[in-house]
Amino acid sequence: MRQILHFPNLLFLALIRFYQLALSPFLPASCRFEPSCSVYSYEAFKKYNFFKAFYLTAWRILRCNPFHKGGYDPLP
Repeated sequence: MRQILHFPNLLFLALIRFYQLALSPFLPASCRFEPSCSVYSYEAFKKYNFFKAFYLTAWRILRCNPFHKGGYDPLP
């Protein structure tokens, strides 16, 4: 049962890893935060359940804009 509940996390972990390996090297570095948004998201999906990880990831991406100063922002 636990593996079934963990499946959405595994799917998002695979998508994030694909982005990190296949797409990110060809894009300019533009994240305002440390760790980068993709590393933050990957760690969130490894540590938390799907809903909390998705919420943390979405909130982080919404804050990654020119009007936010950025900086060091670790997982809670």
